[in-house]
Amino acid sequence: MRIGVLGRGMVGRALSGKLAELGHDTRIGTRDVASAMANTEAARDGSGTLAEWAARTPDVQVATFEEAAAHGEAVFNATAGMASLDALRMAGEKNLDGKVLIDVSNPLDFSRGFPPSLAVCNTDSLAEQIQVTFPGARVVKTLNTVGAHIMIGPGNLAGGDHAMFVAGNDQEAKTFVADGILRDGFGWKRVLDLGDLRAARGMEMYLPLWLSLMQANGTAMFNIAVVT
Repeated sequence: MRIGVLGRGMVGRALSGKLAELGHDTRIGTRDVASAMANTEAARDGSGTLAEWAARTPDVQVATFEEAAAHGEAVFNATAGMASLDALRMAGEKNLDGKVLIDVSNPLDFSRGFPPSLAVCNTDSLAEQIQVTFPGARVVKTLNTVGAHIMIGPGNLAGGDHAMFVAGNDQEAKTFVADGILRDGFGWKRVLDLGDLRAARGMEMYLPLWLSLMQANGTAMFNIAVVT
């Protein structure tokens, strides 16, 4: 399957690398390819600069947002939440229409330092804003509640006995994401459908607690399990 991943940070790299490993024809998108490839800043996850990562991951082509979105039959939004709407506009509405748009972003506002606040919360979510702005896209919210390495490798934690959530207005799109991407692709055993896209509000508002848990545990290698 052809997949576009928007966002060249740790999450975008983890997702696109795993998708390529699974046999998908994957492109990772950034605003300006030449500038991004020349950037000497290394990612915090140890994957190095984008150029270094790209050299080790030849099956993933680095492209512009527009090129990655046009290429993908499905598209991941792995951009920083405060920049997501702009990045998706650069990707182009026509390149998103009719496609499953898997939103893993969080509306974290670092303008006042750490810990960040939420730019959107309570009565709205970034996922809902994306759906309103791009009505032809089939937005599914998922994977935003864990770190990048758990997104693509849930079995590395507690034998995979923990939860991932999905929310969206299009049931067919949610089923595709839950079964085709999360379960069959990444290996998630527990995928919980929380309903329509309004459920993304709670998924995004979990992030302040996630950040506190990360600080308390000293690692991002954790998740929650839902016990009934």
